[in-house]
Amino acid sequence: MNSFLLATVFLQFASALTLYGHPGTRSPLCNWGALEVGIDIKMGDLSKNPHPFGQIPCLTDDNDVLVFESGAILLYFLDKTKDKLSPSEAAAIQSYIVWANASLDGICFLETPDGKVYDTGLKKPNKNIDKLDKILEKQPFLASDQFTLADVAVASYLLYVLQFFPGVDISRWPYVKAYMKDCCIRPAYAKAFGEKVQGLLLSQLESEATPKKLFGVF
Repeated sequence: MNSFLLATVFLQFASALTLYGHPGTRSPLCNWGALEVGIDIKMGDLSKNPHPFGQIPCLTDDNDVLVFESGAILLYFLDKTKDKLSPSEAAAIQSYIVWANASLDGICFLETPDGKVYDTGLKKPNKNIDKLDKILEKQPFLASDQFTLADVAVASYLLYVLQFFPGVDISRWPYVKAYMKDCCIRPAYAKAFGEKVQGLLLSQLESEATPKKLFGVF
């Protein structure tokens, strides 16, 4: 196969993934994950969003693949890139992605019976976050000594708290706070969420000042 055909095949593969999402929702964490693992995606027309419940984020791939929910999308990215990982690393990343959606979400965001977020559980002590702090005391990242999709999943929720509830005091978890800063400062985070969001979050993580609220609760 000549170089032109190889380039054509590559471009077809690179453009096969389409993400339906919007800033101010959970979809930028999918953009972040894709950037970190080198997966090319394009943004889809929201009027054509194929999510069965009409929500975002939603991802399509070739061969009629449809993936919805942010955690499932990160797991799909993991499946496409796990050949670069050891079995233990892949398993750990998968576990943390599921934990972020199944447990951390409910800690970070307290909801009314009809599903509206009204507060964050990070305003009070929490045994699970205590444990997370102890884990991060011993290692810089969660599933490996390198940043992975596990950190995209967990750090996204933690950083979303500061977006929607600016000024929350997380100093009782110093290693979690340092971890959040290390994740937020990454170039791919700025590209996915915007440099303005990154700058305002870093200002919170570096000082006790309360910055302006970025946008409404999702």
